[in-house]
Amino acid sequence: MDLLTSFSFATVPLILSAPGATKELGPELRARFPAIRRVLLVTDQGFLRTGLADAPIHSLRAAMFHVEQFTEVVADPPEHVIEKALVLAREHDIELVIGLGGGSSMDVAKLVAVLANSAQSMAEIYGIGNVHGSRLPLVQIPTTAGTGSEVTNISIVTTGATTKKGVVAPQLYADMAILDAELTIGLPPAVTAATGIDAMVHAIEAYTSKHKKNPLSDGLARQALSLLSRHLIRACENGHDLAARQAMLLGAMLAGQAFANAPVAAVHALAYPIGGIFHVPHGLSNSLVLPHVLRFNAEACVEQYAELATIVVPHVDGSVAARAEALAVAMQQFGTITGLPRTLSQVGITASDLDLLADDAMKQVRLLGNNPRTVTREDAYALYKLAL
Repeated sequence: MDLLTSFSFATVPLILSAPGATKELGPELRARFPAIRRVLLVTDQGFLRTGLADAPIHSLRAAMFHVEQFTEVVADPPEHVIEKALVLAREHDIELVIGLGGGSSMDVAKLVAVLANSAQSMAEIYGIGNVHGSRLPLVQIPTTAGTGSEVTNISIVTTGATTKKGVVAPQLYADMAILDAELTIGLPPAVTAATGIDAMVHAIEAYTSKHKKNPLSDGLARQALSLLSRHLIRACENGHDLAARQAMLLGAMLAGQAFANAPVAAVHALAYPIGGIFHVPHGLSNSLVLPHVLRFNAEACVEQYAELATIVVPHVDGSVAARAEALAVAMQQFGTITGLPRTLSQVGITASDLDLLADDAMKQVRLLGNNPRTVTREDAYALYKLAL
């Protein structure tokens, strides 16, 4: 890489990584936001039922915060969920927003923080750089080790039966991200595996991103892939392994920092239609197409894949091409070992659906533009056929 190449890098200014950190959430936020009183906690019913939100909420109230809760977040949140959260935020004159949950909860929290005191509508902020003005203070606390949403400047919204739009703006970077592995203890193995592979895809795609790859994103991607690949199986086999859980959270966050600055590409472009049309969870959608896209891309970035293979498969040797193939095999094996579905047919997709998927994938222009190798519609169809 030419170190004279210009680049910019942005991330969340404050990161706290410590198991049990959210038990002290109240004092932590009181020290940083001394004048604030009214807080909105954005989460989902499933996480609330685990009881893991109780301690952070108690800590906030003990520190004299008035806490309102929005608990109606669903996966791939549609616009009406965000609008409902905005009504609650405005009714209670909320001064700070906390996202507590997976990527969906954190994405909703970002949009509430941006729009609560704004004259802009949802429709006006879709796209890149369309958010005007400032936002409410925002704190993000992930409960899965996957999306990296706590340190990204993007929020994905479901806008129709199968369509999604993104909001990308610097205002979506939070003021603070807190990584507390104790909040991920209840995560089932299948979710741990799918979200972990999603995070590894973020690292791999950031490392080979065509336009914005840079020395900082590269370092973060490599460190992320090291942490994630070494701890994923451990976290799946023993969900109470706190060290493995904290390593996964840290790896997912580092991958988030990497791809927020060197964006993802064809794996995500092909995964989005699988999730949008067939409601397959995002991490699983990624894992189903990942090995096939890696092999397709290898002719354009074989040396970079070989470099990453030495992280994931430390004893790998042979030619550059052999090492790149070892990366694809290793990523396939993570899905196999953790018991995830390995083919599209296992999640209900048939050969007659491939045209629809290929057409939809080609609409992901923003993502496909970052891919190291050009993807045609014929290529997309062929990749889905391999994954079938």
